[in-house]
Amino acid sequence: MTTPRIEIDLEKISHNATSLREIYASKGIGIIGVTKVVCGDPAVADVLVRTGIDTLADSRLENIKRMRQAGVQAQFVLLRSPAPSQAESAVKYADISLNTELSVIEALSRFAVKTGVTHKIILMVEMGDLREGLLPGVLEETVEQVIGQRGISLAGIGTNLACFGGVKPDEENLDHLSSLARDIEEKFGMTLQYVSGGNSANYDWFMSTTDVGKINNLRLGESIFLGCETLHRKQIPGLFTNALKLVAEVIESKVKPSKPYGDICQDAFGNVPDFSDRGQMRRVILGIGLQDVLVAGLTPCMDVDILGASSDHILIDAKELDLKVGDEVEFNLNYGALLSAMTSPYVAKRYFGRLVTGAAGRMVGDGVRSPADFAETPRATCHGEARRAKPEACEQPKVRSRS
Repeated sequence: MTTPRIEIDLEKISHNATSLREIYASKGIGIIGVTKVVCGDPAVADVLVRTGIDTLADSRLENIKRMRQAGVQAQFVLLRSPAPSQAESAVKYADISLNTELSVIEALSRFAVKTGVTHKIILMVEMGDLREGLLPGVLEETVEQVIGQRGISLAGIGTNLACFGGVKPDEENLDHLSSLARDIEEKFGMTLQYVSGGNSANYDWFMSTTDVGKINNLRLGESIFLGCETLHRKQIPGLFTNALKLVAEVIESKVKPSKPYGDICQDAFGNVPDFSDRGQMRRVILGIGLQDVLVAGLTPCMDVDILGASSDHILIDAKELDLKVGDEVEFNLNYGALLSAMTSPYVAKRYFGRLVTGAAGRMVGDGVRSPADFAETPRATCHGEARRAKPEACEQPKVRSRS
C-alpha cells in the first residue's frame, strides 16, 4: 500500500462530530464544521453533513470550490476575510464570509449585485487575541455602514480566541460579545443569526458556564478531527483522538553510532545539530520528511524515539524493536502535523470504516460505533519482537510487516 499516507477513519470522525453537536446543542449552541485542516476533503465533509452539520467553513476558497464541485450539500463559510482580489470568487463559492474591512465588504457588494445574489457576512470583533477583528468601539458604526450595502446581509458577529495570542475564552470576553450582540439587535431592530463565540478552545468555557448568553454558534475543527480541546490539548471525554493517523515506511534499518562523527557544521536547514553519544543504536529511516509533515507534531505509536528529520527522511531510534525495511510505522498527529500532512501532495489519503464512498460519489453505510467497540478490532500486525507499544498513544502496536 502507498506510503507515506494519512489513514482517515470516517466512523470515528462521524462519532466525534455527532457527539460534539449533541454536547453543544444541550445549551442551544450550533456548530459549524471547519474543514481547513483536511483541505476541504469531500469525503470527510460529506461525513460531517451526514451527522447533521449543515454549514461548513474553510479559510481557502479552493477548498470550498472543491467541496461544491464534489456535490457536498452544505452552506459554505469563508473562514477569513477575502482578499480584495478574491471578492468575486468569494461571492461565487461562499454563502457567508467573515469580514473586518469595509472596503472588502463594498467589493463583495459590487459582485453580489452583479450576479444577483445576496452574500451574507459575519463581522468579526476583537476580544483580545489580536488576530482579526473590529475594535468593539467601532462595531455599531460599521454595522450601520454594512446594512446599507446592496447585495449584502449581516448574518451575525463573531470573535476568534486562542488562535494567535492564545487568549482563553472566558466569561468576561464572551459576556462582552453577548452584550455587543444585544446592543446591535436593539439599536437596529434585527435578530442576528450568528453570534459565533469561537472555536474548539471554547470547550472548557462551555462546560463550566451556566449562561451562554447570546452565544449560539461555535466553529469546530480540531475537536472534531483530533478529539481534544485546544487550550491544553486534553481529550474530550468519549471522543477519539486517533481518527487520523500517519503511516510511514521503513526504507533503511541499520545499527550505527548514535553520534555523528567528523567536523559538524550546519545541517540542510541552517541549524548546527548537537547529539549526545548513546553508543550503538538501531537507526531506522522512514520515507517521509519535513517537506511532508511537521515532524515535531508527531507521536510514535510504539516505543521509539524520533531523532530528527531532513527534507525527505525521518530518523528514529528503534530501541528494542526489530524494525525491518518495508515495515510500516504509525504516528498520532497534533493539529500542525495533520495540517501539513493533509496539505502535502506527497502524502496519500486512505479512507476506512463502514462509511465508504458509493458508486454515485456519496457516502453510504449506516451506524457509528462507540470508542469501546474499536478496542477489539486491531488493524496492525507486528513483525518479530516489535510489539512494545505506547498504550497512551494508540489502541494497539503499529508496526506493520510487509511479510
